[in-house]
Amino acid sequence: MEANRPPSAGTGPTGIAGAGEGRVIGVDERLAQRFGWGSIQWLCSGQLFADAQQTCGYVQIEPGRKNPRHYHPNSDEVLFLLEGELDHSLGDAVHHLVPGMAIHIPQGVEHDAANRGDRIARMFVTYPTSDRQAIMLEAGRE
Repeated sequence: MEANRPPSAGTGPTGIAGAGEGRVIGVDERLAQRFGWGSIQWLCSGQLFADAQQTCGYVQIEPGRKNPRHYHPNSDEVLFLLEGELDHSLGDAVHHLVPGMAIHIPQGVEHDAANRGDRIARMFVTYPTSDRQAIMLEAGRE
């Protein structure tokens, strides 16, 4: 098991000196972390803004893919589905999500999301901590 955290941007969310002083970040695929299942772009975290009190990000899961089963030892999570469809596990239960739906994942509960559709699933995720942590239970990252 490994703990994963949003990476440090060093000079700010765009990697440009002084950019961390700004408070507006747009979704930009060049800034996203890529995985075999999709991508995450962190929009707010303690690594991006020293005074942040939460972590949030824009996530995409490719058609026919799923992220690794995992849990968050230090916070709960809220996922809001913007586009596509997901089968989201929450413990032993599976919930089918369509755009406009949100799911609350309590701290410490194992979960993953599977995109069984034919288009990219896009979502916004948020955690009430500036230091979101994830413990992976399956092979793969994040």
